[in-house]
Amino acid sequence: MAKKDNSVYDIIQGLHQAAANAYDGALGEDESPVKTGALRREQGDVLIDQRVMDGFNVKIYGNMMCLTYQSDVRLKEVYGNGFESEVDQRLTDIVSWIKKEYQKLTGKSVTLTEEGEVDVMVQSTSRIRTWVQAKKHYKIGGIDSEMNLEEESKDRVEESWRSFLDLGGWKGKRPDNDTRPKNSGE
Repeated sequence: MAKKDNSVYDIIQGLHQAAANAYDGALGEDESPVKTGALRREQGDVLIDQRVMDGFNVKIYGNMMCLTYQSDVRLKEVYGNGFESEVDQRLTDIVSWIKKEYQKLTGKSVTLTEEGEVDVMVQSTSRIRTWVQAKKHYKIGGIDSEMNLEEESKDRVEESWRSFLDLGGWKGKRPDNDTRPKNSGE
């Protein structure tokens, strides 16, 4: 496998760090609040407006990244026209911000290519509480779909544990001075 200028570990670590930099209350280098421009909690006045709870997370598996988003919504918004496309646009804006933050952190760029459609699910617990959960999958550029699986894993079990397991572990031969009856809680 050819060595690339970005290792898989560096790419994954950079994506996770970029996403982690957007937590609620995060401060930038100039001590001002971090704004992604895509989250609803960043809109309006913090002191006057009702607080909106929303956020996102990234999960990485193989060469794919799953971006998940959750937010409080009103039923009026859900039944309005273009709700799904609005959520899809919000996810696109978040991915754009993650790419910029990744560039700022690592000095390198990353490509995230959409794979499939956005999956939007709206749930409610009462007539007042409603929230949306959305996810979308992206292919990460620079990571092969087939990881290097040909290398054997290293045996990292200490020698003392290895000898214990070779003797039978907890189910091994009991010592001569063990006077407990068999099958007594072992």
